[in-house]
Amino acid sequence: MPESAGDAPAAPGRPAGSGGSSRSAGSGGLAVALISGAGRGIGRATAIELAGHGYRLGLVSRSRAELDKTAERCRGECLAIAADVSDPRGAESAVEAVVERFGRLDAIINCAGMAPQASIEQTTPQLWRDVIDVNLSSVFYTAHYGWKSLLAAGGGVIVNLSSEAARDPFPGFAAYAAAKAGMHLLAKVMAREGAAVNIRVHTLAPAAVETAMLRKILTAEQLPVDQTLDPREIAAVIVQCLDGSLSPTSGEVIYLHKTAL
Repeated sequence: MPESAGDAPAAPGRPAGSGGSSRSAGSGGLAVALISGAGRGIGRATAIELAGHGYRLGLVSRSRAELDKTAERCRGECLAIAADVSDPRGAESAVEAVVERFGRLDAIINCAGMAPQASIEQTTPQLWRDVIDVNLSSVFYTAHYGWKSLLAAGGGVIVNLSSEAARDPFPGFAAYAAAKAGMHLLAKVMAREGAAVNIRVHTLAPAAVETAMLRKILTAEQLPVDQTLDPREIAAVIVQCLDGSLSPTSGEVIYLHKTAL
């Protein structure tokens, strides 16, 4: 059964999973991953995929109810943490809870995001700050508070979820596109700093993905389902980032799309 961050921590054991390869910290593989935005969409798909590969998971989201739904679908050990990673205190507490529960941290997957559409005139200073903090500041916060634990584990991987909007935004995406574009350069700096200490940083920038966030912007009539990516397709690429298959792309942005652009 999944635990909450308030439950007493048990002694960490070998990651358990079925239907995939088990990742053991003792053999040099990744064992423990923190996933922000794990309550739905790409974050939930990633949690399910990694659990099947034997990872122990810290699932982070503002909504405990959504986390519980994700945890129910995950095999093996997972810790549900209701926290707001756009707040540095929330990011710090999430990292601390994962390390306390599992004894280490090997990977951080930043899936938290929000994408309200608003014109320049409609974008208030508060909305601007909210979008920047959720999509960009949270990436810095999880890395800042998790870096020491990644070093203690002998290195690790950070995967950031960006968007095609960082290079080709819709009108009304001023804050969202700026945040995701900023993420690209933040990730490059993190990758360059991490290279000497065995920390890789990958950034994925998918085009339209079939999620609730997308459908708040575009209806199925405007963008048919067969023209969108499945969240599981993104999760599969995240696995490749973690297992080293895409290690030469550390510091780069990997664009993903359904059809050729």
